[in-house]
Order: sequence, then structure tokens, then C-alpha cells
Amino acid sequence: MSTEPVTLMVARRVSRGRYHEFITWLREGERLANDFPGYLGSGVLAPPEGDDEFQMVFRFSDEQTMATWEHSESRRAWLERGTGLFADPSEKRAHGLDMWFGPTDRRPPRWKQSIAVWLAFFPVSLVFNLFFGDALAALPLVPRILLSTLILTPLMVYFFIPLSTSKLAPWLQAQKPRTTRSTRTREA
Repeated sequence: MSTEPVTLMVARRVSRGRYHEFITWLREGERLANDFPGYLGSGVLAPPEGDDEFQMVFRFSDEQTMATWEHSESRRAWLERGTGLFADPSEKRAHGLDMWFGPTDRRPPRWKQSIAVWLAFFPVSLVFNLFFGDALAALPLVPRILLSTLILTPLMVYFFIPLSTSKLAPWLQAQKPRTTRSTRTREA
């Protein structure tokens, strides 16, 4: 089993006319996961306009803590309470930053991922340096970078990158229009 953080990405399509019940149920699931040891955070990404598939992300400290949550009686009861609220469930585990950008077959190009991460990182880094830059400037380079990355990395991974990717979801998931070639045949 993996000892690094693991993320469970769950996709569920909301049943017609059950949106508000579905959202309440999702929030209940987030609160439930919050009570488990090893829980690092979760989030819900709403679908782009015209779609009804919600992406839920649950992050745990390692495979074992996630497995404990997945096989718990309280999660099983929560899933049963969701009966009829959703259809077409799918689940996938992921490691690393790619998990914020969805399933492999629907992941945006790397240049879009880079922009989404940069749009999260730049303002947070700027604000951090405005408030703490003078205090950290007195430190040698290595401790200064160590402290700033120790503070900024969790903020980025658990809050600002998920926020950026959810706000940019329509742009990140926009597909390039496909062009079709028409072929002409000559009549002999």
C-alpha cells in the first residue's frame, strides 16, 4: 500500500429534479469524511453549463486511511442515503497534481494546467511576500525558501489550486472544435 497522500476522484450525474437534495447529500459526505483520521480535505467541482456530472475529490494521507474510510459503516450508510440522487457513478484514485485536472481522457493540455496553477500561485505568493517578505528577508536564502514553501505548498495544494481549477473548469475542459475534411471524388 502507498504511504503517500492519495486522492479519490468520484464522478456522479445528478438525477433530474434532485439537484438540491444531491448538493445537501454531497456536503454531508464531506462532513462525514472530515471525522476520519488521515483525512486531508475534499472538494466538489460543479459541472460546466449543460452538463450534470459533478466531480468530488476526497484526499487522504495514504491508501490505508482512505481504505478505512471507504469501507466504513458510516460511508456505506451515506451512500445508501444517496440512492436515487445520482446515476453513472465512477471512481478513480490519483496521486500528484494531475488529480486536480480530471480523468486522463478529459484532462486539459499541460499548457492550460500550467496557467491554472500559475493563476493560483502568483496572487498567493504576491500577498505572502507583501505581508512576510520583509521579515523573511533577514534570513539566509535556504531557510527563507524553506519557510515560504512550507507555508505556501499546503495552501496551494488544498485550497488555491482546487479553487483555480474549479473556477476555470469551463475553459480547462473546452475542447478544440473538430474539423472534418470532405473528400471529393472525380468521376471518370
